[in-house]
Amino acid sequence: MNIVVMPGDDIGPEIVRAALTALRAADEVHALGLRLTTVDVGMASYRAHGTTLTDAALQAAIDADGVVLGPCGMTDYPPRDQGGVNVPGTIRKRLELYANLRPARSRPGVPDARRKLDVLIVRENTEGFYADRNMFQGIAEFMPTEDVALSVRKITRQGSRRIAKVAMEYALRRGKRVTAVGKQHVLQVTDGLFMSEAHAAAKANPEIAFREMDVDAMAADLYSRPERHDVILITNMFGDILSNEAAALSGGLGLAAALNSGDRHAIANAGHGSAPDIAGRGIANPCGMILSTAMLLEWLGVRHNKPSCIEGARAIEAAVDAALLDDSVRTADLGGRGGTQSFGDAVAARVRAGHAIAGTPA
Repeated sequence: MNIVVMPGDDIGPEIVRAALTALRAADEVHALGLRLTTVDVGMASYRAHGTTLTDAALQAAIDADGVVLGPCGMTDYPPRDQGGVNVPGTIRKRLELYANLRPARSRPGVPDARRKLDVLIVRENTEGFYADRNMFQGIAEFMPTEDVALSVRKITRQGSRRIAKVAMEYALRRGKRVTAVGKQHVLQVTDGLFMSEAHAAAKANPEIAFREMDVDAMAADLYSRPERHDVILITNMFGDILSNEAAALSGGLGLAAALNSGDRHAIANAGHGSAPDIAGRGIANPCGMILSTAMLLEWLGVRHNKPSCIEGARAIEAAVDAALLDDSVRTADLGGRGGTQSFGDAVAARVRAGHAIAGTPA
């Protein structure tokens, strides 16, 4: 399988390098047959080609079996008409990545993690209040007068139906519980449509325990009673906000893993920014990027019916948990003394060690 690697900006190349160290270890011990091809995007691409995303780079993502994309520092990009293309946004649209999957759980060895937290936020990724992605032409924010600004929220039946289906599919592989989150009594039409599809999906999957919850109540419940929730089905902006809360409750944004997926494509893209203030110092936490890469492996395994990819994903996940127990390996944001690449090396070593232990005769 061909995996295109796009290192991104700022800390992107550092955390992607660490993630690839772990991925190569899983490839080696589980015989995954991965082919890794690096393609520059972001400012590296702009300096070489005058655009942050070339047509060739976009085509490489389309043709790949999967993509590993580092965070992109879009606030520093030039205007779009001068080559500053929104890299993740453009790829997301062209590859129709309508599902943003963001897991969060407490892990042994991580200080400040909320006990009993283990959720997967299934966030609709193409609609909602995001003005850059929900119109055919133009954007969904406008000013009819100089004193009035308006924003349009787009919710479609098709978009709601397909993200609800994804939530149910993941719930069947996890704890068979789905909480659909919105604010239906206020956003009666848009959340009404979204929730009607959520309820229809729940009716089609009677083995899944289903509930509906207001977003403000969920924000409190994630903190006070996280064990009540497993898969959280949610619209775009509400999902963006709650997933950051969940990542913080798991111990910090450095642990924020994410997968953007659709029917045919998926991209591992950690759920945090490019952190230019710490770029080049070797201190960025690569956990989110490593875990995102593991999510991509699992997606590939399910899509292509390759158990070895699923095993590789589980091996990386277990190795991350094992590495986090060691404060000499954890990065400073988690109270440790390790660095970006040394953490990746530690995860890779534990992937190999775990395989060796599993292969030892009883």
